[in-house]
Amino acid sequence: MDVPLEVLQHKARPAIETVTLIDEYCKLYQDLFPEVRSFEYFKYLHLGMISEIKRKTLPAIARAVGLEDAQGLHHFLWKSPWEVKNLKNRRLKILNKALNGASFLVCIDETGDKKKGTTTDYVDRQYIGNLGKIENGI
Repeated sequence: MDVPLEVLQHKARPAIETVTLIDEYCKLYQDLFPEVRSFEYFKYLHLGMISEIKRKTLPAIARAVGLEDAQGLHHFLWKSPWEVKNLKNRRLKILNKALNGASFLVCIDETGDKKKGTTTDYVDRQYIGNLGKIENGI
């Protein structure tokens, strides 16, 4: 059996390249991920978010970036060995540097949207903030 030299020497293999924009941006965060796989899924999520797919769900992103299924992306978000606090702090430092120290405000809307039917990935009954009640939504 042929074993890659990186494995024999217990070295991490290089991360799979995506597109230059994503690779260069994500490289700013690479040291926050102890595993190459985690870093790759971080890049895949970014690639999926800027892709032209209509729905930015994990299954849709997985298909768009050429993954067999969304399991790896789900694992990355749910149980991967990285700290979201460190990622948020790094992102704020990068933004602050890009803005030359100018003040800024980040506003994130996580209220969800009403969705009729059940065929879209992750549709479920949940609180929809802009309606102020529980409905089928995503």
